[in-house]
Amino acid sequence: MAKSNSPLYRNPDLSPRERARDLMGQMTLNEKIGQLNQRLYGFAIYETEPEMKLTDEFKSEVERWSGIGTIYGLYRADPWTGKTEDNGITPEKSMEVYNMVQRYVIEHSRLGIPALLSTECPHGHQALGGGILPVNTAAGSTFDEKLLEEAYEACGRQLRDGHVDFALMSMLDVLRDARWGRCEECYSEDPVLCKRLSAAAVTGMQKTGVYSVAKHFCAQGETTGGVNASAARIGERELREIHLPPAEGAVEAGAMGVMAAYNEIDGVNCHANAHLLKDILRDEMGFKGVVMADGCAIDNLDRVTDDNVESGALALKSGVNISLWDQGFTRLEEAVNRGLITEADIDEALLPVLVMKFERGLFEHPYMDKNMGSEKDYGIDKLSLKMAEESVVLLKNKANLLPVREAKKIVVIGENADSGYALMGDYTPPRKAQDMVSVLQGLKQTFGDAKVTYLQEAFEEGKLQELSEKLVNEFDLVLFVTGGSSSRFEGAEFDKNGASLSKGGRMECGEGMDRADLECFGKEADFIEGYLKGRIPAVTVCVAGRPYATERMADTSDALLYAFYPGPFGGTAISRIIAGEISPTGRLSASLPRSSGQLPVYYNYKDSYEGIKYCDTDGKAAFSFGEGLMYSDIKYLQPEFILTGNEPEVEAPNEKVLEIKMKVQNTGTYGAVAVPQLYIHRHAGGTTARVIELKDFSRIELMPGEEKELELNLKTEDLIFYDYQMKPSVKGGCYDVVLKDQGKEIGRTLLGFMSKGRS
Repeated sequence: MAKSNSPLYRNPDLSPRERARDLMGQMTLNEKIGQLNQRLYGFAIYETEPEMKLTDEFKSEVERWSGIGTIYGLYRADPWTGKTEDNGITPEKSMEVYNMVQRYVIEHSRLGIPALLSTECPHGHQALGGGILPVNTAAGSTFDEKLLEEAYEACGRQLRDGHVDFALMSMLDVLRDARWGRCEECYSEDPVLCKRLSAAAVTGMQKTGVYSVAKHFCAQGETTGGVNASAARIGERELREIHLPPAEGAVEAGAMGVMAAYNEIDGVNCHANAHLLKDILRDEMGFKGVVMADGCAIDNLDRVTDDNVESGALALKSGVNISLWDQGFTRLEEAVNRGLITEADIDEALLPVLVMKFERGLFEHPYMDKNMGSEKDYGIDKLSLKMAEESVVLLKNKANLLPVREAKKIVVIGENADSGYALMGDYTPPRKAQDMVSVLQGLKQTFGDAKVTYLQEAFEEGKLQELSEKLVNEFDLVLFVTGGSSSRFEGAEFDKNGASLSKGGRMECGEGMDRADLECFGKEADFIEGYLKGRIPAVTVCVAGRPYATERMADTSDALLYAFYPGPFGGTAISRIIAGEISPTGRLSASLPRSSGQLPVYYNYKDSYEGIKYCDTDGKAAFSFGEGLMYSDIKYLQPEFILTGNEPEVEAPNEKVLEIKMKVQNTGTYGAVAVPQLYIHRHAGGTTARVIELKDFSRIELMPGEEKELELNLKTEDLIFYDYQMKPSVKGGCYDVVLKDQGKEIGRTLLGFMSKGRS
């Protein structure tokens, strides 16, 4: 029988690793380096006029490397890319363009190597027709892991049909400073909530076969003064306690990619931090996938190397596999020639990239056989609305003003009340008007046009008294829509990595939009106090991408709803809650400060000082993590704390040490949600504990009058802390175990073990 002349890497019966090794053995050094590069802006490699064609820059890049490793953002559309329905890739064009790109790559690669495709999916697909979800802080406020998993599975089906290989998903940042413009990309200020939601998002996405690239690793949310990409001035203990858990959740869920963060940690850039990217991520966590650079971040290492060739070599040696838009990785052959790295280092970085191409079947099935669908084809719109409804948090409801059960004349005030884009956050593609619902539109749909009046520019100097009389005499309720906007659609300018350089209309949140002033309700509060004076009920809806200062907002409003950007259908969700069609059930995923100066305001501060204490303001947050009211009351019956008899040992982290069982009742007339939260406080151990820290939670839906049993658990891993020698320890002595919901304590006990003190 004649032997086939086909190379081994063409044999689908061999394992992906065997095929990858055979392929790598046939590649030149230049070809290998090309497979590590993701230099191009994918949205700029095609033109639509006078007909669809590939650009000369793209063709030159493929010729330079005899192929191309990964293409970023082919489908991306937003004001930075300049792509719209007129000149971008709609779902109906997706197969034509993708196949054109992939065919050119394969036909102009000496070895016929297909390209991987990455796309932005921080809260849905940033593409024309892409399904968009509420932002991460909103997802965090649902405390609903199952729903988030379902939502990302739906998004993943859309990406899979678009032949996307890598979904770039924000999930690893922990919100520690409200001034940071990218707060909206964090699930929470709490590492346990972040960890569990990160795992849910990865699980949902990767069920569909699309690989999740979890970003950003690590500690980008710490910041210095809330400034984007600034230094994380922390030690390894804080890193491990607060910032590593989300990555642990993502890796445990099987994430196949991790994106390194822009920031440095204690003087070492994340892209140049082998301890972070190799020792911790790979050796400790067991990560098996690829590390991708953030945009232009490798070139940013020039600040510490003063040599772009050395920057590329440093990133590679530190554990980066795939670049993004930089020059440093294009100069890796120079680095080899200078002895900064070896070809073996190149091979080490390349092997997992090639393995993925075989795992994903790109050599056998490189082309799309149908167009990618729109969000409705995958049910993303319905899941997005459900997430929005679950995410809105009721913080104040004086005299049960809400819900508005009877038909009333409502006047709406606020410049963002009629903006659908203001509800969606950063990294949002252009959308058709019929595919988003503003707060004003939602109110009109719910209450009827005749009952809702909009005053966009209400506060005209010299006419405030006249305005107040108009409101009092002509309307039954005034609804203020305040907060901020991350919308890029009003003239913002952008950096080479897509971050905003200017506010651009109403944009004051999102990447590059860091704020010193967190007040957003000053003129409204002055007007209520000076002119309305309680003569008409005032409801405030704060639509936000970050925690704003809310003291005056709460003090002057009769009812207050806080909605982290609830997505394209957020207006429907908010109006349904106001009308009482559903009850608000959200719990704050991040604490809200009283003022701009009350920072940091996170609840889980160290017990070595009296946190959030100033001489000129109250010593607590305006509203703390986990708070949230509903239209129904729930009642927890006496919890039962059951010791399992297992003495905690570091070597057995999954052993249960305590079970908590209890019943909860919905005593009201609306559907309700119980979100019991288990916190601990360590008494001993030789290093500083946190005043309180979340370890477990649950989410239980309750019909009116319904009672359910629930269980929370404390495991050994929940008791582990890092001792004086930075070794994991469970010798913490006694622990306060505290149960809470809606910011109120519902039970506690004291848990003690035999050993304590320094290990």
